[in-house]
Amino acid sequence: MSIPPAPPTRLDPATEAPGTTTDPADAQQFRAALGLFATGVCIVTARGEGGSLVGLTANSFNSVSLSPPLVLWSLSRRAGSMPVFSRGSHYAIHILAADQKALAQRFATRDIDRFAGLAWSEGAGGVPVLQGCAAVFECANRSQYEEGDHVIFVGEVERCCVTPQAQPLIFHGGRYYTELPI
Repeated sequence: MSIPPAPPTRLDPATEAPGTTTDPADAQQFRAALGLFATGVCIVTARGEGGSLVGLTANSFNSVSLSPPLVLWSLSRRAGSMPVFSRGSHYAIHILAADQKALAQRFATRDIDRFAGLAWSEGAGGVPVLQGCAAVFECANRSQYEEGDHVIFVGEVERCCVTPQAQPLIFHGGRYYTELPI
């Protein structure tokens, strides 16, 4: 005779340990809670009108569909690069390898030429494709959805490449890791 498993239980907020309940209206607590989700790190690049190059570090990347091949990422509505990404026909999403922490930091730094001295080639739609990444998705800018303070971009992957055996760069709790902390 087997005993059925107990149903999942939810802790009563009154009995939870202090500091374990997060009010999503409290932006700092909400952000701290989100930071507990370990993600990969990517750089999204595009070419603006007149040929200018833009790029930024992001961790808001996800797969959407295998057929057709779709991925998504999001960008703050206040981002200075928003006009380039929202109007452009293409962008490239670069999944960073474990040894590319400095590149992630570079593309997260404001008021610098993020492309100075970098090796890159021209990809689909003329976007800059960085070298040495774990994977790269060259995307047509398929659709955009305004949600809250961000815009969600859905890209249709036209080309992708992967570096076999590459280890990913990981972001967790506001820090970069080359492997998950245990």
